[in-house]
Order: sequence, then structure tokens, then C-alpha cells
Amino acid sequence: MCSLQVKPIPLPNLVSQPLSYIERLDLNQLFTPGKPLEVELGAGDGSFLVQWAALNPDRNFLGVERLLGRLRKINRKAARLQLKNVRLLRIEAAYFLEYMLPPASVSALHVYFPDPWPKRKQQKNRLINAPFVQAAAKALVPGGLIYLRTDDPDYFQQMQSVFAAHRSFQASKTPAELQRIITDFERGFRARGVQTFQAAFQHSGEFTSLPHSKI
Repeated sequence: MCSLQVKPIPLPNLVSQPLSYIERLDLNQLFTPGKPLEVELGAGDGSFLVQWAALNPDRNFLGVERLLGRLRKINRKAARLQLKNVRLLRIEAAYFLEYMLPPASVSALHVYFPDPWPKRKQQKNRLINAPFVQAAAKALVPGGLIYLRTDDPDYFQQMQSVFAAHRSFQASKTPAELQRIITDFERGFRARGVQTFQAAFQHSGEFTSLPHSKI
């Protein structure tokens, strides 16, 4: 008596390979045109991205992450849920935001628990600084939003300061339905009683060039 061996169905590959890393992305090659685009910079294991994309099938989602192992994990999660509105890209977040996203193409940016680089001499390595805010202002559509979370109070103060200094942004609120979606990092912090911080800023539609800061 012989037994049949069933081959597992391969999961679709949601990791995109850009034609060029020195030109703006053609988003129409990644997604069905006409839907708002949200981007998570530093998508980690995808715990936020997959949940939020599943709840919002009328929007497109792009997860940016530089570590291949994490991208593979996100790919498995999204593919198993048969999410049609998720694509992934392996690249460094700051470069992608400044050089590869088309201007006024993103309705929301999500940056959750980026590396805090807590030592003073390392703080120049933080993702969110004045040049980052300038790049975000270019990428967001008028009225677009950026949502931030961190467990580091000093970094949170820096986030607030650099966005407050840019006239294109004004403080906003994180919707309750978005607050309910938490990352694995956030779940771990809560379990240990570590306080976390969140902020949101809305792009006014005005683009103002600011001098570079040392922050």
C-alpha cells in the first residue's frame, strides 16, 4: 500500500525587487492604482502591518525592512491571510523615504519603535531627525499623517521637537482603532510594565524647506 505525498503549496512572494535603487518607485507596478498607500518604515516581524492591512482591504500597504529574515516572516504571515494589498521591500528606511518614494504618494507613514540609540554619542544615528521630517513632508499627500511610537522618553521628545519645528506639520491624534493594533515590541513592553509613547502629525500640504539640524 503506497501513500500519496502532497506537496505544500508555495506561498506567494510579496517581496518586491525594484528595477532601480536610484530612481523613484513606480507604485502602479506594485499595487492596483487608485487606493491610498500606507507605508511602515521598519516593519519588524509584521505584527502591526499584517493586522492593519487585514482590517483595511481598501488601502495598499508597503512594509519596508532591511533584515531578510524579518521580511520572510512578514511574507508568510501576509500570504497565509491571502492579503492582496501588501507588498514588501528590503531596503534601509531613511534612504527609501528620501530617494525612492514618489512625491505626494503616501497617505500615512508608520514608524514604530525605531532603534533609540540611547547613548548620546550614538543619537546621530536615529532615524527620526530634521532631514527625515523634510523627506516625510515630500512623500506625504496633503492631509497625510505620520504615526510614531517609542519606549524611549528622550527619543520621544526629539520626535516631537523636529516635527514641531517644521511648518508643514501640525500635531494630530492617533485614531482609537489604530491604537488597538500593537506590535510585538509593544506587547513585550506592556508585559514588563514599560511605558510607551505615541504621537501623530498631519501634513498641511505646504512644503517648507528647513536648514539641516544637528539633531
